[in-house]
Amino acid sequence: MGLWAPLNPPLRDWHGRGVWLVGASTGIGRALADALLAQGAQVVVSARPSAALVGLAGSHPALRTLALDVTDAAAVALAAPQAQALLPRLDMVVMCAGTYTPMGVSDFDLAVIRRHWEVNYLGTLHVLAAVLPRLRAQASGHVCVVGSVAGYRALPKALAYGPTKAALIHLAQGLHLELAPLGLGVSLVNPGFVATPLTAQNDFTMPALQTPTQAAQAILAGWARGDFEIHFPRRFSYTLKALGCLPMRGYEALVRRITGA
Repeated sequence: MGLWAPLNPPLRDWHGRGVWLVGASTGIGRALADALLAQGAQVVVSARPSAALVGLAGSHPALRTLALDVTDAAAVALAAPQAQALLPRLDMVVMCAGTYTPMGVSDFDLAVIRRHWEVNYLGTLHVLAAVLPRLRAQASGHVCVVGSVAGYRALPKALAYGPTKAALIHLAQGLHLELAPLGLGVSLVNPGFVATPLTAQNDFTMPALQTPTQAAQAILAGWARGDFEIHFPRRFSYTLKALGCLPMRGYEALVRRITGA
């Protein structure tokens, strides 16, 4: 199949597979937990202590929860073996913990920017450091990094959020380059606008807005195909990819026209 072969081992049968979802008490992560459980997977969900996590714990008899703050590297290191002990086998780790605050130059706030890096990027690294030794030792498994189309190229009011997602895109590409030859799968999820508590902060119309359930189904379909990058909705994400190929002058002019920035 050459260039058209799947970049990852396709994942279609979830019965008995062990999945650790990190940062999944609401939004896309919560919808993924529901979808994977429906497919027969055994799932552990980690997130910061909250009413949402408590509610999730009682939502399904097969679901396990483990409170965790991904910004605490020592806590993540302790949580990883606990999550593994709750699963028959660590087949997949999905890193979807994230924070988002709209920010432009007029409200530039270094503390908020640092928080984005601590949660979105360093939090992902903390989880990777905790699980990669196990996955490499068993020579199987899959890691999934949740990025965003906001990481493709700069957008208005994304000074805090966008750079962290661009870094995650680069990280996922590097992980696949090195882990695929070892038999491990690596996928990168780049959603467009999804109706979650985070995007509810936006004060503008979000084109091609999807529900978390639609997002979860797109991710499962991407895993089933063996995709590396899973981006959706395609009509929106492909448009942003095309815009990203433009020279800076043309790109900025189009973005300002579309967003009114």
